[in-house]
Amino acid sequence: MLCTSIRICPLRSVRIASLSASLLIAKESSFNSKQTLLRSLHKSPLPLVPRSIRTGNSRPVLYSLRFDHTMATQSEPKSVHDFTVKDARGNDVDLSTYKGKVLIIVNVASQCGLTNSNYTELTQLYQKYKDQGLEILAFPCNQFGSQEPGTNEQIVEFACTRFKAEYPIFDKIDVNGNNAAALYKFLKSSKGGIFGDSIKWNFTKFLADKDGNVVNRYAPTTSPLSIEKDVKKLLGIA
Repeated sequence: MLCTSIRICPLRSVRIASLSASLLIAKESSFNSKQTLLRSLHKSPLPLVPRSIRTGNSRPVLYSLRFDHTMATQSEPKSVHDFTVKDARGNDVDLSTYKGKVLIIVNVASQCGLTNSNYTELTQLYQKYKDQGLEILAFPCNQFGSQEPGTNEQIVEFACTRFKAEYPIFDKIDVNGNNAAALYKFLKSSKGGIFGDSIKWNFTKFLADKDGNVVNRYAPTTSPLSIEKDVKKLLGIA
């Protein structure tokens, strides 16, 4: 019996030693793999942003998010030319087609106390400077006293028949609130008003240069002819 025990013990030792060595090799291989992965992530051109979340058992779990700052920057609008809007017939209009034009962008209404004076003077400005690079973009809006209740077709007919408007009149939009058109969110963020960014009434006017940069904002009561000097400056007219 003693000899048998002596023969068995070394065999068990060998097996245990072999198993221990295998475990050590596996751990070392796993460690090396993790190190290789960490070095690879460290060399990645995309930054790693550490974040922490909690699972159902309330234990925090760390993870990483890759974020491409270049793509985020490129998606942000830089000028009026970065927007696409709808015309009165529902067709898409890429505002980049107005590159090289000085723009007056205005929210209009057909039944406002400012309607006659603003439409009349806008038409006068347009007739005077359209051949020199002025364009007027009119956006009907019914948010102020419900003074633009008509359909797009009715609005266009009113402006073109009564005021001889030859400049484009677009789809009716909201200029304030959650449903505000993206263009108007951009306009308001570019040039805030005296009492905050929101549009206060019909016929608020924005002036944009030939590169689509918003350079000025005018109150509803500011007459279009009173901003003629600013228009001429952007047009390069002495």
